[in-house]
Amino acid sequence: MQDIVFSSFDKRLIKYLEGFSEKTIKITHESIANDLGTAREVVSRMLKYFEKEGMVKLSRGSITIIDLI
Repeated sequence: MQDIVFSSFDKRLIKYLEGFSEKTIKITHESIANDLGTAREVVSRMLKYFEKEGMVKLSRGSITIIDLI
């Protein structure tokens, strides 16, 4: 638990997404924010960055994991 609290947000988000067994996750940015204890805007901004880097593909209500590093 301490690793999650004290690591940078991008690493926390990657670890969170890796916790799902399926490649396409049906989840909202709001739900992720609530689970990680942050604001939806922070999650959206980081996911948009991940999409730009080719790590995920975003669509309404779902996230498709391509390569999380």
